[in-house]
Amino acid sequence: MDQRLHGMSYPSTPAVSPDGSRVAFVVTAIDSEADRYRNGIWLTDGRDTARFTAGEGDTSPAWSPDGSRLAFMRKEDDRAQLAVIHVDGGEASILTDFPLGAFGEPSWSPDGSTIAVVGGVWRPAWADLDEDARQAKPRRITRRVYRADGRGWVHDRSLLIHLVDPTGRSGVRRLTDGEEDETGPAWSPDGSRIAYLSDTSDRPGYQPGTDILVVPADGGEGKPVVPRGMWYTLAYRPDGMLHAIGYPGDDFPDHSLLWRLQPAPECVNPQSDRSLFSLTGGSRLRFDGQRAVTELVDSGAVRLVAVAPGGEMTDVLGERSVVTGFDVAAGTVAATVSTFDTPAELVIHRESGTQSHGDFGGRRRDVAEPHHIVVEGPGAQLDLWVYLPAGDARVPLLLNIHGGPAAQYGWGFFDEFQVYAEAGYGVVATNPRGSGGKDREFLRAVRGEGWGTVDVEDIDAAVAVALERFPRLDADRMGVMGGSYGGFLTAWLVGHQTRWRAAVVERALLSWPSFAGTSDIGGWFAGSYLGGPELAWERSPLRVAEKVKTPTLIIHSEDDFRCPIEQAEQYFDALLRAGVETEFVRFPGEGHELSRSGKPRHREERFEIILEWLGRWLGDGSGSPS
Repeated sequence: MDQRLHGMSYPSTPAVSPDGSRVAFVVTAIDSEADRYRNGIWLTDGRDTARFTAGEGDTSPAWSPDGSRLAFMRKEDDRAQLAVIHVDGGEASILTDFPLGAFGEPSWSPDGSTIAVVGGVWRPAWADLDEDARQAKPRRITRRVYRADGRGWVHDRSLLIHLVDPTGRSGVRRLTDGEEDETGPAWSPDGSRIAYLSDTSDRPGYQPGTDILVVPADGGEGKPVVPRGMWYTLAYRPDGMLHAIGYPGDDFPDHSLLWRLQPAPECVNPQSDRSLFSLTGGSRLRFDGQRAVTELVDSGAVRLVAVAPGGEMTDVLGERSVVTGFDVAAGTVAATVSTFDTPAELVIHRESGTQSHGDFGGRRRDVAEPHHIVVEGPGAQLDLWVYLPAGDARVPLLLNIHGGPAAQYGWGFFDEFQVYAEAGYGVVATNPRGSGGKDREFLRAVRGEGWGTVDVEDIDAAVAVALERFPRLDADRMGVMGGSYGGFLTAWLVGHQTRWRAAVVERALLSWPSFAGTSDIGGWFAGSYLGGPELAWERSPLRVAEKVKTPTLIIHSEDDFRCPIEQAEQYFDALLRAGVETEFVRFPGEGHELSRSGKPRHREERFEIILEWLGRWLGDGSGSPS
C-alpha cells in the first residue's frame, strides 16, 4: 500500500506567552505504520525552535498568566487529561482523572490560581458500573440526542466544567452540573465568573442553537445572559464586556458575526458581508486590547482580522491562505496558516516583522499548483480551482464536491486534490451557491426549492468553464465524487445526468426522511434547509436511484452518526435492484470524519480503494487514468 500520508507533519493551535516573547504550538506527525497521530508541543522565541513536551498525545497548550507554566491536554489510553508543566523544565504533572477524559482547551483564571476545564463524567445510573456491566445494560433513551458523531453514545455521560488547582494540592472541583453538555469556559477579567455554552431548551435536539450562561466562579447556578442563538465561541474583553461569535435566534444557516452581549446583545460588525465562522474550522476569538481578533471566511480563504469596537475591520493576515489557528498577546500574533502546497506553517507577526516556520522534521511532497478562475455563474460569481497533473496529455476530469453545504474549498492544502492530481486526474473544485465564503444570499440560496437546483446549476456552469479553459480535460471521461452534502449532490447528479463515467458517494445524505430520524442533527437540520416535510422525499437521491446509469462506489463509516450508515445501506440496495455497477465499502470504527481525521491506515486504504475504482472506469483499460 502506498503511504501517501505517512511522515507528513504540520503545526496547529499556537499559544502566545503573556509577554509576547514565545509561542507554544502543537506539531502533528502522521505515522501510518503505527496507525496513529503523534502530537507534541513545541516552543519558539522566533530564533530557536524545539520540541518541548515528551508525550506523543500532547495538545491544546495554554500559558499561565505569569508565563511560567503551560497547561495542556495529554492523551494516554485514548483519553486526554489535563496536565501542567513548568516552562523552565521538569516533568509534566497530570492533574485530572476524568473517567471519560478532558475536552477542549484549558482556561486559566486571571490570577493563575485555577484552571477551568471540561471533563467527561458518567451520569449517575452508569457511574458505578464496570465496563462489562455497561456493555450489558439496556439503554433507556429519554432524549433526542443519545449518540453523537465522533463521541458515540452520549445519553449516559455528560461534559461538565471543572475547576482544577494547577499545583495539584486542592484537587478538582465540579463547577457545573447541568442536564446537557457544558463547554467553552471563558473567565471574566476579574476572575469572579465564568461564561460557557450549553443547551437549556425544553426540546434539546429539535431546536438548533446554544445558550450562553454565566456562573459564579466560587459556585452557584449558571444563568442565561442572552437569548438563545447559534453561538460558537465566547471571550471577555479586558474591560469585562462579554462577546461571542454567532447570532441570536435559530434561523440556520446564517452569517456568524461578532456580538457584544452586554447590557443587551448588539452586533459589532453588522456591515460585514462575510461570516466569522468556518464550518470546517470553527471560530476563535481573542482580544488585543479593545480589538477583537478572529477569522473571516472569504472566497476560499480564511483571513485573520481585527475588529474595532465600532465595527471597523482590518486584516492581520489577509493573503490567499487558510488560517487554521491563532493567538495574540502583547503585540505578537501567532497563526498557523495553510496554503495550497503545505498543510500548515507557523507565522509569527510583530511590529518588527513577520517570520515563518515550516520545517518540523516531516516529509515534504511535490504538489500540483491550482489554476483559479472566477466564473460568472447563472446566479452569482463562483470560485473555481483546477489541479492538473504534470505533462500535456489529456486526462479524466474528476469533480470534487465539498460537504456542508456551508463549507468551502479554497486556498489551503487539501490532500485529496494532490493525491488525485498525482494519480493522473484533472481535479475540478468549486463553491456552488450554499457554500460559505460569500454573502448571506449566496449562503442561503439552497434553502427550500434551491436545494438540488441552484447548486446543480452552478456545478454545471463550473464544469463547462473548466472544459472550455483546459483542453486537457477529457469530457468523455468524467468522474464525480463528494462526501456528506457532497455525497448527496454526487448521487443527485448521477440520478439526473448520464454524462458521468464514474461516481464515488461518500458518507452521504441520501434519504431525508430517514436522516431526520437517525442523524445526530436530524431533529433540526432538515427543517432548517427544507422547511416542512413536503420536499423531504422529493429531494432525496434514494428516490431517483433507479435512474442511475453511472458505476457508483459507496463509502461509509460504520460509526457515522452524522449521516448514519443506513443511508448508504438503502442506496446500495436500490442501485443493485436497478442493475447499476456498484460496490459498498464499510469502514469499521470510524465516524463522519474518516477522510480528515480517521485512523491513518484507513485513510490510506480509502485512497487505494477510490483510485482503483476511478482507474477501472475512467482509465484507458489498464487501470491507469491515461
